[in-house]
Amino acid sequence: MVGLSVGEKHFIQGGIAQDLRSDGRKRLTYRPIYVETGVIPQAHGSARVRLGATDVIASVKAELGKPSALQPDKGNIAIYVDCSPTAAPMFEGRGGEELSTELSVALQRCLLGGKSGAGAGIDPTSLVVVEGKVCWDLYIDGLVISSDGNLLDALAAAIKAALSNTGIPKVDVAADATSDEQPEVNISDEEFLQFDTSGIPVIVTLTKVGRHYIVDATSDEESQMSSAVSISVNRKGHICGLTKRGGVGLDPSIILDMISVAKHVSEQLINKLDSEIAAAEASEEES
Repeated sequence: MVGLSVGEKHFIQGGIAQDLRSDGRKRLTYRPIYVETGVIPQAHGSARVRLGATDVIASVKAELGKPSALQPDKGNIAIYVDCSPTAAPMFEGRGGEELSTELSVALQRCLLGGKSGAGAGIDPTSLVVVEGKVCWDLYIDGLVISSDGNLLDALAAAIKAALSNTGIPKVDVAADATSDEQPEVNISDEEFLQFDTSGIPVIVTLTKVGRHYIVDATSDEESQMSSAVSISVNRKGHICGLTKRGGVGLDPSIILDMISVAKHVSEQLINKLDSEIAAAEASEEES
């Protein structure tokens, strides 16, 4: 990967300071976002999201499982991200593995709430078929195809779109099972339950470059950052999760200001994403 020259670094930093970035955007403007749904036929739901030259896919697979003894009224959700070595030279070898783990943990923190499930964007209680005995296990996989910055926001958008595209088969439970037995279940091939994705948050990452912060940073802009804070915000403006990367500490008052900005930006992002998902679903039905 070729590093930036001193002149290029000054150009990026100077543009951000003057609220005119290298690609003509203002500090709080996203690149155009494009959504396709149903891109992986074998999955229960899938979506592809492009944000500038950043290109990611999310897929959802549902399998029947058993709730944990500690949380018998909740299903299980796992999120895993894979960074394709062809997406960027830095993804080859351990670099890709470390970033995959970092993105997976950040998405779980931002979308699944605390260990109790409080604040979760995806409601695990909706996955229970028979309390303590049968539930749906959701496996959400993200794949980075091409990387030009802001992977976390793009992956969260793809997961939201994939879940809106997900149909989970209806399950009928045999009525004659005793309370001690594992009940028999019949999985429908024709009836599917759609996810309510209205509560699923988007992630807004604010990247600090110099004295200012920007949204939807490109790879070049990310190379000049001192720190970045990713905030997941739902439609009601509630904060569902927060994660930070970069070695430089941030004053609490700055984080509060970032949260306020993220709430404002998230409204536009959610509206844009919802309209893109609706258009993608409509075009999928037509084809």
